[in-house]
Amino acid sequence: MARYTGPKTKIARKFGEAIFGEDKSFEKRNYPPGQHGNNRRRGKKSEYAIQLAEKQKAKYTYGILERQFRNLFKKATAAPGITGAVLLQLCESRLDNVVYRMGIAPSRSAARQLVSHRHITVNGEKVNIPSYQLKPNDVVAVREKSKSLEAINNSLANASHVYEWITWNADKKEGTFVAVPQRLQIPENINEQFIVELYSK
Repeated sequence: MARYTGPKTKIARKFGEAIFGEDKSFEKRNYPPGQHGNNRRRGKKSEYAIQLAEKQKAKYTYGILERQFRNLFKKATAAPGITGAVLLQLCESRLDNVVYRMGIAPSRSAARQLVSHRHITVNGEKVNIPSYQLKPNDVVAVREKSKSLEAINNSLANASHVYEWITWNADKKEGTFVAVPQRLQIPENINEQFIVELYSK
């Protein structure tokens, strides 16, 4: 697999924000990585460099590889609405992202692993494809045999975020993807317009 498995703090430092969630190492050194750290003089970034950095940030945030991301962009271009907003909505509708948003997993990479290992069901059926696109009113649940997993229970105990487009039933350990979130409801700090401009060249 071509999935990135290196140090996440290094990537977060590259973009200047903790894109993978809370990170104590990032808080200690929130400047770009490299031999000269904060002292290196960085010239003004070109328009292309800014657009590319924004695309890379979105890819790392959602854990999507280049080909998948480009396919999502093509899908967003063909769909009605503002392309950039639709692109982020497609990213948010992925099963691994919704599992993370529901608090079943502490990170998107952990959510991807839970989905791949068949711990998650959609509308009662086991789904092991992290990129599975959810539709409004789809019910995402922890599989019956997996409800006692310590990793899932610890994550749910520490989950504090509440999202308007998701409902969660703690007793049943299942949630509903009520609707595709509007752009204003998506908390990620991504300037999707830069991504659209990059791919439109």
